[in-house]
Amino acid sequence: MCAMVRARFRFYEELNDFLAPARRGSEFECDCARAATTKHMIEAVGVPHTEVELVLVNGESAGFDRILHDGDRVSVYPKFELLDVTPLLRVRREPLRRTRFVADAHLGGLAHMLRMAGFDTLYDNHFADPEIAEISARDTRIVLTRDRELLKRRNITHGCYVHAIRTPQQFREVFERLDLRRSARPFTLCLHCNAPLRPIDAALAHRHVPPRVRERHDRFSTCDVCLRVFWEGSHWRKMRAALDGVMRPQG
Repeated sequence: MCAMVRARFRFYEELNDFLAPARRGSEFECDCARAATTKHMIEAVGVPHTEVELVLVNGESAGFDRILHDGDRVSVYPKFELLDVTPLLRVRREPLRRTRFVADAHLGGLAHMLRMAGFDTLYDNHFADPEIAEISARDTRIVLTRDRELLKRRNITHGCYVHAIRTPQQFREVFERLDLRRSARPFTLCLHCNAPLRPIDAALAHRHVPPRVRERHDRFSTCDVCLRVFWEGSHWRKMRAALDGVMRPQG
């Protein structure tokens, strides 16, 4: 009795970036162990399950736990932005209620820019992969990484593989892919510890800022965790310009 079944796969759009060149943009046949699920085989060919939004088996919606049978045809789609797939079965039970992130050790610049834009983003360059996965599962955070093996961990349900190398391009990629423009709240979080900022009376702030700042500014905010005081000075304007340059729609 044959121990394997054979199924045909077709991956769409950016999911092809994870495949071997010979398999990109076309249907290919693959041997599957008996009782192999769609999730197992999708990751076996190199695609993290967190990058997948919809799976069709023989034209019908299927979850990650669908057992594959001999002759099955599997179509795998990435996260949809403009296409309404509500009549179909997405592979996640429900979307996240809050958009918040945990970034791996190589994405400190991206984490900084996301905080600038007002998105709760945990980052520590000492985070190990198991800790990132645990934080993601515990706090329902989207994992940001360039390590596809991290996104294959079973307890990670929401993740985003970052293709770009440089920080501004990474930020634009995540910003547009996850449609973050409407929920951005720039400069509402502390860039150092990720805690919310709150306005502070100028008289109180003046005790903690240089004399030149007191002369030029009357609006301040503070972080109740690290106790830093912030104002809209030249550094703020440079960050604002950098943020606007990425957040501004292209075209």
